[in-house]
Amino acid sequence: MKTYAVGRIADRAEYDRDVQFVLDNLDEKLARLESKLGFLKHVVALYRYMRDPEVHWVKKTLVVGALVYLIVPVDAIPDLTPVFGFADDALVVAAAVKTLGKALAKYYD
Repeated sequence: MKTYAVGRIADRAEYDRDVQFVLDNLDEKLARLESKLGFLKHVVALYRYMRDPEVHWVKKTLVVGALVYLIVPVDAIPDLTPVFGFADDALVVAAAVKTLGKALAKYYD
């Protein structure tokens, strides 16, 4: 599995591959995280932002990077580590949400 540098600008083809990876894997990851994590609403808002055809793909690159980091099981702190396993995932999601700010507001229920 490839590593993904959050925040780097990807070319359009790589962006499209990463979007497909998110589409193929996010549901499974969310199902496992739903009962454990309080930041799920932010993940859903990021996903909706990524899927909005009106948002330019370059702006979505940050979101795709954050969601890929969330999905990929190999990261800074392994997800199986008790208590802290999802801390790095939560921090990456929080950073993406903070960076997007008000632009993300309409993607919450």
